[in-house]
Amino acid sequence: MVPEQTGSRKRKASVVEAGAGSSSSQSLATTGQGEGLLLAKKQKGLAQRRSVVYYLKGREVCSGGCANLRGFEGQLRSYAVQRLPELLTERQLALGTLNKVFASQWLNARQVVCGTKCNTLFVVDVQSGHITHIPLMQDKVPALTHAEMASGIHAIQLNPSKTLLATGGENPNSLGVYQLPTLDPVCLGDQQGHKDWIFSIAWMNDTVAVSGSRDGTMALWQVDPDMFSGSSAWHNERRLPAYAHICPRDIEVIPRASSNPGNRKVRALAFSGKNQELGAVSLDGYFHLWKARNNLFRLLSIRLPYCRENVCLTYCDELSLYAVGSQSHVSFLDPRQRQQNIRPLCSREGGTGVRSLSFYQYIVTVGTGHSSLLFYDIRAQKFLEEKSVHSLDSFPRPTGKKLKLTCGRGWLNHDDLWVNYFGGVEDFPNALYTHCYNWPEMKLFVGGGPLPSGLHGNYAGLWS
Repeated sequence: MVPEQTGSRKRKASVVEAGAGSSSSQSLATTGQGEGLLLAKKQKGLAQRRSVVYYLKGREVCSGGCANLRGFEGQLRSYAVQRLPELLTERQLALGTLNKVFASQWLNARQVVCGTKCNTLFVVDVQSGHITHIPLMQDKVPALTHAEMASGIHAIQLNPSKTLLATGGENPNSLGVYQLPTLDPVCLGDQQGHKDWIFSIAWMNDTVAVSGSRDGTMALWQVDPDMFSGSSAWHNERRLPAYAHICPRDIEVIPRASSNPGNRKVRALAFSGKNQELGAVSLDGYFHLWKARNNLFRLLSIRLPYCRENVCLTYCDELSLYAVGSQSHVSFLDPRQRQQNIRPLCSREGGTGVRSLSFYQYIVTVGTGHSSLLFYDIRAQKFLEEKSVHSLDSFPRPTGKKLKLTCGRGWLNHDDLWVNYFGGVEDFPNALYTHCYNWPEMKLFVGGGPLPSGLHGNYAGLWS
């Protein structure tokens, strides 16, 4: 690499010097070299698009220029988003004896970071299945017993530039921040913060995150760039990775509802980068909207139409729309409209609840408590349907049946609780607590485990 770069600089210098000598033939030669470079880049770009569809469409719209081709690319992505679910097939991933995957995020094209109920943070390679455990950060003054820490890791979020990862600590009340891609510890928010488990995390920008807790508070944390400006983690005298212990910049309390004042636990958060606003769902059946700047300022609180088990929330920037998952419905909220134009959708999955939600363009993916994934078209306001082909020369046609992907059995611990309270039932459905897409690779990671809190088990699968 170094000799080639040096030679390149020499060639560039010689061209400049020749230009300074100024003969017309030399100028034409230089121009020819520039055109050659442009042609090479163009050919390289074309080589990256070897699809027959791209070739034919490119030939068709070439007279309209790049704008038409970009428009076609958008149409092609929209078509892929709608067709992808019916093409996905499952490959289960073995996680050993870990208990219930609660949170997940893609780190790159083949690695997913996950958090579990048994308070384990790990990275799984979806190609090889290899699992790497990540040590959790410890409070400066440990105060909780092991039993109190058994709530697990409920949230994992990457900042916009994907340089930092926020999750829980060894104490589930604390916020741990790691540097990417090394996963070196940066800081732990364990000072004057939450008094109960962290359920959700959202990044406002690359250095500011908000956490929502079961204690009914939201904490705003500032991560100092100097903490992670070095190329490697700093270490203490025992050569173990060291990290800073930080306090929240601001803490806001969820207002108490008169109907259910004792259940204002913050269950889910979602951030709108376009409006710089933060949506929060509390278990007393309310949606709260906050303005997020240097601190949090509450704008409004809305009573949700379905109030039982509102445990997940997502936001779509393109549609300026929040989606809230409850025991049996997904409700859509546009805080700027008094009357909602999009009717709630019913999951119809035996009342096991909506456990995970995500938006991509106009498709909502719903993970249920009954081992299934559903897909809802927000424009048509209906679920995607299964399609069948009647003959080899016909196009697939909708069957009228809702498209549903059913996940595999995963692993279940056959302990005394399973035998005594659940009768030793072998085929127990998994709740899909988390799912995340890798759209460039057209892959979907799904994680979860058995819905009853006492059962110990896990499910993880790669759909591609």
